[in-house]
Amino acid sequence: MQPHLLEMRNIIKVYPNGVAANRNVDFSLREGEIHAVAGENGAGKSTLMKILFGMEEPSDGEIWLKGERVRFQTPQDAISKGIGMVHQHFMLVPSFTVAENMVLGMEPKKGLSIHVDEAVRMTKELSDKYQLAVDPKAKVESLSVGMKQKVEILKALLRGARILILDEPTAVLTPQETEELFKQLLTLKREGHTIVFISHKLKEVKAICDRITIMRAGTTAGVFDMADITEQEISRLMVGRDVVLKYEKDEVFFGPPVLKVEGLTYVNALGNKALNNIGLSVKAGEIVGIAGVEGNGQAELVKALTGGLEGSRSGKAMVNGSDIGQADMREIRGLGVSYVPEDRMSQGAAKEESISDNIISTRYRESAWNKGLFLKGKQIVKLAESLIEEFKVRCSGPAQPIGMLSGGNMQKVIVARECSTEPLLLIAEQPTRGVDIGAAQLVHKKLLEMRSRNCAILLISADLNEILELSDTLYVMYDGELVAEFDKPSEVTEEELGLYMLGLKKQERRGGHSDAEVL
Repeated sequence: MQPHLLEMRNIIKVYPNGVAANRNVDFSLREGEIHAVAGENGAGKSTLMKILFGMEEPSDGEIWLKGERVRFQTPQDAISKGIGMVHQHFMLVPSFTVAENMVLGMEPKKGLSIHVDEAVRMTKELSDKYQLAVDPKAKVESLSVGMKQKVEILKALLRGARILILDEPTAVLTPQETEELFKQLLTLKREGHTIVFISHKLKEVKAICDRITIMRAGTTAGVFDMADITEQEISRLMVGRDVVLKYEKDEVFFGPPVLKVEGLTYVNALGNKALNNIGLSVKAGEIVGIAGVEGNGQAELVKALTGGLEGSRSGKAMVNGSDIGQADMREIRGLGVSYVPEDRMSQGAAKEESISDNIISTRYRESAWNKGLFLKGKQIVKLAESLIEEFKVRCSGPAQPIGMLSGGNMQKVIVARECSTEPLLLIAEQPTRGVDIGAAQLVHKKLLEMRSRNCAILLISADLNEILELSDTLYVMYDGELVAEFDKPSEVTEEELGLYMLGLKKQERRGGHSDAEVL
């Protein structure tokens, strides 16, 4: 059997509040393998990888690299030993070029200034070697998500990474971009690199990985050769039950439009049309999905509907006939709108506050929850306890600060808050990003339950399985426009959607019908 390149032995991580994230975890890597790490949110996999990359220190346990015991107190310690990490949220400076980002912190000098030509040469040489084609002189803000990911991988390789940790690398990629990434990872593997692949997408894990470590409740649930385990067995080990992300939707007769958007156009600060003549409606009891690669106008559309869009715009957005063009989020909520934001950390939650406070944050002004200057504490705790139970939030209780929860459990609290107000319209922006399959199933079932109660739902998602399974009507957004519309999403393939998402295909409307045109 091939000897281990790296071993983490009996890793224990207990935080000051007493939460044990890792309990006697063993993890090992063989040289030149692609090794998956899978588990529910809160299972401890992120903490384990942070320890490996020097972002956290273990409470106990040992790390051995090439037969030598090592200790990583900072990411720089890990980088110096050939370990690199590509985070789910990229660490790039948008206004810098690719080459400038590549050499950040290790800039080649020409006198007192940066040797730009040398930075460009280094970038091109590395991208050619690993077949990760990028334009060294392009501004990062102009790049696609898939291209930014290539830059992050090259950055790690430039710093000498032989072990590369990829955190949810396909979360926002199209099927075509995912296929290209896999070819590049196999090239790295052939060059002798070892890759840790953290993902919730089990089909992709099966396709690219040699082995898998499954984590559950802070411990190792097993290590398997990928050829010896099925997707169903992996999900069962992760969550303790069978998980199927296919749904039988109840037949619903749609009501009148709750949301109507007509001719919505917005020019951003750079002078680009971030939204171009957007028109759509969402009826009571209907889930309308919007698919697209990030950065194609979805964020601006959501801001236009939630009171966060600043600057010049034209067109209309109405909720039950009320124009919300100049309304703020509080006024929009007053019309029966709830909103699950994309970024749970900065938009969805007050991290230092308790679960109870976060749950009540959108409704504390209502008389049901306050008596003059004081909140009705007992009723609020009772509400929080019932939602914690209903949404299976793993926590110590309503008083626990929400920032101490795993990402998936924090997401459950936010979805619970927004769904429990019985909204007429729910805007759900990437509602299951970065959550495990068990939590995703719970969120999906809640959305379908709200649909059956005649809630209108606008679902913006980069997860194609999610959007195809849940949507009654599906749009694809590219470069600020709705370039495709499908009234039978279940009949569309992920590959076909990918062509529209990349701008390679567009529907032209003629006489009320849509015809596909390959660009």
